[in-house]
Amino acid sequence: MSNEQREAQAKRLLSDTLFNESFEILKTDLMNRWNNSGSAELEARESIWLAMRLLDRLHSHIQSIVETGHMNKILDKQHPFI
Repeated sequence: MSNEQREAQAKRLLSDTLFNESFEILKTDLMNRWNNSGSAELEARESIWLAMRLLDRLHSHIQSIVETGHMNKILDKQHPFI
């Protein structure tokens, strides 16, 4: 898959209502689980924390594909021979 195709696919994902709704529902569910867990439930809280971090990393990775593609286009226009 070319960089342009990756950027286009990432943009489609980030603009997709169902995709974004899924992330929000998962985040809300994880936060509710965190808030309702007891302080003695260390293993459960660690798992929830890890899931939240992974969810953030996944979204950030997709966002970075879009931003990298955008930056590459700007660089190509400003410095076409680099």
